[in-house]
Amino acid sequence: QVQLVESGGGEVEAGGSLRLSCVASGDPAANYYMAWFRQAPGKDREGVAGVYTGVGSLEYAASVKGRFTISQGNTKTTVYLDMNSLEPEENAVYYCAAGGLRLDTSKYYCWGQGTQVTVSS
Repeated sequence: QVQLVESGGGEVEAGGSLRLSCVASGDPAANYYMAWFRQAPGKDREGVAGVYTGVGSLEYAASVKGRFTISQGNTKTTVYLDMNSLEPEENAVYYCAAGGLRLDTSKYYCWGQGTQVTVSS
């Protein structure tokens, strides 16, 4: 089972930027989908951005397109999420997930512990 560890959350003012990191313990030679999700208090978990490792196919939720960028590190087991122009409505716990399909929450069974992102107005 792949284990995922996220880091990089924190507090930022509206309009600011943060970078989240996710390191997977899986086989660095394998290709699989890795994605970022977020869950705000009282709301369902939603997909933010995803990448098919090795191939490099990218996908973004409409709400973050143009502001967020998902990328791979030097190895396929590290994925970053660069978030710019953050808005207070994006306060949430951000989760890294692997082994699923695109941004479909129900297709993922491997999740990180989550990292809190707080955007102050």
